[in-house]
This record gives sequence, C-alpha cells and structure tokens, in this order.
Amino acid sequence: MRRSVALLMMAAGGLAFASAAASAASLVSAKKLEINVDETKTEAERKALWEKIGGWCAIKEWHPAVAACEESKEGSDTFRTLTLQDGGKIKEKLVDTGTTSYRYAIIDSPLPVKNYEAQFSVTPDDDDLDEINVSWSATYDPADGKDDKEARKTMDGIFKDGIDSIAAKYGNAKGDDKKDDDKK
Repeated sequence: MRRSVALLMMAAGGLAFASAAASAASLVSAKKLEINVDETKTEAERKALWEKIGGWCAIKEWHPAVAACEESKEGSDTFRTLTLQDGGKIKEKLVDTGTTSYRYAIIDSPLPVKNYEAQFSVTPDDDDLDEINVSWSATYDPADGKDDKEARKTMDGIFKDGIDSIAAKYGNAKGDDKKDDDKK
C-alpha cells in the first residue's frame, strides 16, 4: 500500500460531532492523520486500515500508553477497561458505532477530566479523493480541582502519542511525514 503521511492539528473551533453531552463540555482536543492512498482503492484502504486500528480493544495495539484492554458487557452496554503502562486503569463505555467509527465516554479514570466523550474514525477526506483521515476528537471538562490548562495538556498529549503511533505503524513514516506541532 503506497502511503505518505501528514499530521495536522484540527482547529478546535471547527470541531463538532452529534452528542448532547459533548456539546455541553468546555474543552476540545483533536488530532487528525491524513494518509495518501491510491485513488482507485480509497474505500478498500480505509476499510483495511479500520480492520487494523478500529476494533474496540485495538487501541492496545497502537497506543503506547496502553498495556492491555479488556472488553466487558453489562446488560446491553459494552465497556473496555484500559490498563496503562503505569498500572492506572480507565473504564470506557461504547456509546455508538458506525462502519468505520465509534463514540465512547470515560466512566472512570485517573485522568484530570470529567464529562469526557470522544469519537475515533477513519473517513474519506472531504477535499482529496486520494486521502483517508484518521480522526480522534473529544470534548470534556477539567476534573474537580484541575484547571483547563492541565486537562488540555494531558489530553492533547494522549491524542498526539496515539496518532503519532498510528502514523509510524501504518503510514509511510519515511520522508513525507510532517508534524505541524514539531515546527513550533
């Protein structure tokens, strides 16, 4: 698969996804990865990438902070418990799924956030027929006793590390990758 990768920080002001809980949150973190593909195979490559990174517990395969992921059911609800490299645990609830996307909420975690809801997806690029996008975005509030800056810094770092890892594992990390945040 021929790919070149460009990492882009999405503009927080332009980010929106359907969710009443999400619209109430005050902070946004987002990261997007654009992958160039053969225009005649865009849909097939999008689905192939989703097969590698889009499973509910696939995060353990591509996020460097996640040591393990355990899926569980409580009634009709689906959860995952992430065990972090430092031993911390994050419990997340699957809120909605699409063909190549899912939305989830954090139920319990040591992170400095509350009211967290996120979306992870692999979609065709709106402007370029030969690109697919990996997007990860979330809305949240700082946890009680935490400030906006601490919450945003933590979440931005988590998203950056995850998307950078996907780029290194599944994109062409040789030569074409440009990290906008590395230029600052």
